[in-house]
Amino acid sequence: MKKLVYNVALALCAMVTINSCSLDEYNPMEVTGEETLATFDGWYGMQTQCYNPIYSQLYTVTDFLSVAEVGTDTWLTANNNDNSKELFYYESLTPSKDKAWDKLFMQAYTALGICNTVINRAESVEGNADDIRVLTAEARCLRGFYHLILTTYFGPITLCMNEAGNNIVLEPKRNTLSEIYSYIIDDLKYAADNLNTTPYGNNRARVSKKSAMGLLARAYIQGAGQGLSENGVSYWQRAADVAESFIADTEAGGGTYGGYLYKDISDMWADGNNRTNKEALFVAAGCDAGDDDAWDYSNAGYNKLFTYTYWNQTNLSDISKITSDKQNYFYGRTNNGNCAPSKYLLDCFEPTWDKRWENSFQTAFGAFSMEKVAWIPYTKNIVTLTSDLCQKYGIDASHVGEKIYPYVDCDGKTMSHGGNQYTASVWPKGVTTGDISTLTTPKKVYVIDYPLPADDNRFFLYLSKEPLSAEDKKDRVYACVNIDDLFDANGNYVKTQNDMPGSYDRTSKVYATYPCLNKFIWSYEGVYYGSNLQIRNGDIFVMRMAEVYLIAAEAEQHLGNGTKAAGYLNTLRARAARSGVLESSYKLTTVTEEDIYDEYARELCGEHSRWALLQRHQAFSTRLAKYNKRAASSFKSYNIWRPISQTFLQQIDNAEEYGDNGYGTTAKSGLDGFLE
Repeated sequence: MKKLVYNVALALCAMVTINSCSLDEYNPMEVTGEETLATFDGWYGMQTQCYNPIYSQLYTVTDFLSVAEVGTDTWLTANNNDNSKELFYYESLTPSKDKAWDKLFMQAYTALGICNTVINRAESVEGNADDIRVLTAEARCLRGFYHLILTTYFGPITLCMNEAGNNIVLEPKRNTLSEIYSYIIDDLKYAADNLNTTPYGNNRARVSKKSAMGLLARAYIQGAGQGLSENGVSYWQRAADVAESFIADTEAGGGTYGGYLYKDISDMWADGNNRTNKEALFVAAGCDAGDDDAWDYSNAGYNKLFTYTYWNQTNLSDISKITSDKQNYFYGRTNNGNCAPSKYLLDCFEPTWDKRWENSFQTAFGAFSMEKVAWIPYTKNIVTLTSDLCQKYGIDASHVGEKIYPYVDCDGKTMSHGGNQYTASVWPKGVTTGDISTLTTPKKVYVIDYPLPADDNRFFLYLSKEPLSAEDKKDRVYACVNIDDLFDANGNYVKTQNDMPGSYDRTSKVYATYPCLNKFIWSYEGVYYGSNLQIRNGDIFVMRMAEVYLIAAEAEQHLGNGTKAAGYLNTLRARAARSGVLESSYKLTTVTEEDIYDEYARELCGEHSRWALLQRHQAFSTRLAKYNKRAASSFKSYNIWRPISQTFLQQIDNAEEYGDNGYGTTAKSGLDGFLE
């Protein structure tokens, strides 16, 4: 019998195991049937399932990242390849089953059915009233979150109000955008009123009051782009009101909502703050390798996001000393690398004042040793520059005979469930003894101080933001590639080494490199997954406080208050500014819409937000034409929404009427009359 996809979620808690690794307080397999949901423990076990897709699917694999970030002005395929071209460039986009958007649609609807079960059964559960209130508010917050994901990417969908498995609807009807957003906002307001500033059980994986407030601001700003209003007040104004209330409380100490903004952007991205990040409003919480209970009672999730944003260092094995990606203990197995920053995105940054540059992208690359655990001696990975190496990598011949030393030393400590932990420590510049007592621990080993000194012999490759002449490169002991040289005249990445300017040797593979987004790669004890070097189970931001400042600025700019908008952006710019730079280098006096696009790019690049921004500004055609010409040539008007899931359409009886959002697999788009 056909089943509506959002009702295929499991109806009985006995069928479910806890999935979010930090939500491991109770094992629902101990109780069965309807009696499960009549007890607090059983109901609570089901409630944890509301979080199921967040770490196990949405924020740890490429599907949602591709839907939420690519096909925009900020990301291209490495070497202009055709991998995932339907997402990056809208080419050959056939809305078939099992594509990224199809999976997203199914995951969100399945979670909604579980949220509804928890919400609907709350009144019949016996237990502490305050616990039930808070946990119900969590479920409503998550219901608002999943509905917001669905309507952001798929437009006017069908609100899911039924419990998992109940009242299966085979001829669903779409809701209007105003109905959908009204429902979302009602849920998020309830959550904001009933959640505490501290998450339930002090569990960072759970939503709290600040999560609901942040999502409420996000819902209003996304709905604003659809032309919606509430009681005669535009959503733009509502977004400004919510964001500004949240910001005011945060700057007063966060007593009401619990918000926090780091004063220094480097602290925001520090590995030491990943598990306890105060700026986070909502996280997809990774499983610590030493958390035995979580590994015993949950699907811990396997975060591979960094593998899609890093190029493979084995392409430069003769100078990197990295010959196998399966033994690349520092960078990991980066054989998935495909998501490369566009020239527009890179040009948004001005590294001379903005520390977000190195805190977003790694552009200097060094080798590693494993002296601590005696796996790879320090001396083994020292490179002596020969005339052939210098010729191949454009290093001045005066450096023949000089050496390039390892940048870090990786540990190999074993933990009970997560396997070996390859935590990296840094060899200090100028210290080449290989003495492990000299090792240091920076805030984040993948954040390399800018600018890179010419004599820093711990790096084999430097991708330079500023174009360097042959004379500029002469004193540098490492290979230098001008980032601009990685792009062709159309703004795409070059395909081969022969497409690089003539000054580059044709036998090297530096064309295969690019600045690597370093927001999803960490090196601290507990984040690794042993021999599987594609996995780093760090916490991922679903939302952080900086986005609230961006929302406030975006709303005020749209309302005609450019000066007020500038104040919010200046707060973010000031904390990113290097010590000693003049305020005039970064301070804005007013803000244009172009400034909004640029600041979102600088602050949130890669953080599952870009597609939504362009969608709510109806900016795809203009932005792609300027910054992603390959995508612009295939973009169609109906691409402003992702295709409705084919898995869903094949399970309902009125697919032709429901529509696929205009992609041509159904008689109707299904949108007429619902975009209001």
